Amino acid sequence: MKLVIADDHAVVRSGFSMILNYQSDMEVVATAADGIEAYAMVGKHQPDVLLLDLSMPPGESGLIATGKISEDYPDTKILILTMYDDEEYLFHVLKNGASGYILKNAPDEELVSAIRTVYSGGTYIHPKMATSLVKEFVKNDGNAGTDDPFKILSKRELEILPLVAKGYGNKEIAEKLFISVKTVEAHKAKIMEKLSLKNRPELVEYALKKKLLNF
Repeated sequence: MKLVIADDHAVVRSGFSMILNYQSDMEVVATAADGIEAYAMVGKHQPDVLLLDLSMPPGESGLIATGKISEDYPDTKILILTMYDDEEYLFHVLKNGASGYILKNAPDEELVSAIRTVYSGGTYIHPKMATSLVKEFVKNDGNAGTDDPFKILSKRELEILPLVAKGYGNKEIAEKLFISVKTVEAHKAKIMEKLSLKNRPELVEYALKKKLLNF
């Protein structure tokens, strides 16, 4: 099977590539440092499985990339690489098309097994994190997500909000996302309207509360 590894740490990409290329049925055909590069590599190589880090600052996060890749390249299975502090996003990532997730510090044999599981059409959920997933599912099912930014905002708005909160100007955001300044301004206005925010300090407070700055 063909694999692509996306992680912002070169040592992780190299280590995982070494482990996986050692397997007789696996080949790492490309690596990427963020979500944008991952999308490009998936488009170029059409891999069977993409190992995707959830948090890749300062580039595009795995949370955003998952939705784009699963929509445009549905034949590529996505296995999320994560650490414990990413638990609150896992429910949303799985809903966006990921086939499972595994902790970065998992044993080599578990990583290989997880890849084979999603490749064969299954879903891999790390045992230690299954409880968190169930709790998140129950919480979302119970309150209909009325205060959930992932349901309120569009994918583009979820990209722009943390950049605004971090202090980037309209021109800088436009350059980062390859869109026009006017488009950025329109999205910012829509974000403020949807979230009932009056100014940037309120937006920063919202981003911190919802832990969106990790994007």
